[in-house]
Amino acid sequence: MKQLLLIGTIYPCGRPQTERIRENHPREPHTFKGQMRKEQEDVLLEADAAGSIRGAILRLPDFYGPNVELSFLHSAFQAAVTGKQAQLIGPIDTPHEFMFVPDVGAVVLAMVNEPRAFGRIWHFGGAGTITQREFVERIFAAVNRKPSWIVANKLMLQALGLFDPFMRELVEMHYLWTTPAILDDTALHQLLGTIHKTSYDRGIELTLAASRLPAIATR
Repeated sequence: MKQLLLIGTIYPCGRPQTERIRENHPREPHTFKGQMRKEQEDVLLEADAAGSIRGAILRLPDFYGPNVELSFLHSAFQAAVTGKQAQLIGPIDTPHEFMFVPDVGAVVLAMVNEPRAFGRIWHFGGAGTITQREFVERIFAAVNRKPSWIVANKLMLQALGLFDPFMRELVEMHYLWTTPAILDDTALHQLLGTIHKTSYDRGIELTLAASRLPAIATR
């Protein structure tokens, strides 16, 4: 293997110390997942510095997209299609951003073919700042349904975490729902030029179309 591009998260940054998070934001993780992610970044960057491999890191925000089940928004898409209640993690009015997964491929391809991309961390943000409430309202509006959801707060997550390890992890990461964590991807735009970002409305449309397929197939 000659080169490696690691798809990362903002977990290594710890609690955001600036309004927008640039690549030089202090890496001060205070969670287990953040510490693990930082160690991954360190291993790759040290290997690149040593000349063992060409390495780069691309950090992304929370994501969504067609058939992307490991998304915190997956429940909302399924609920909109089936007419049920979405299960959300609160608070839902904190400024946030979401990455449409199909947009990532073109950026990765461009980066691995750009020598200047290696040896450092890059950020790739979503299509704009939006709250979870507004995003889910748009999902339901796209299928002409009144939005309906159940919001789990930190106390509820702690209770569920007594029986569910995944919920226990969410308690530790809950700061990402209470504090805005918006990526500044100015540097990536300077490196690659124009970068396509699917609008939230179009991304919702495409994700809903994929969500409907299993239901249609079973009729």
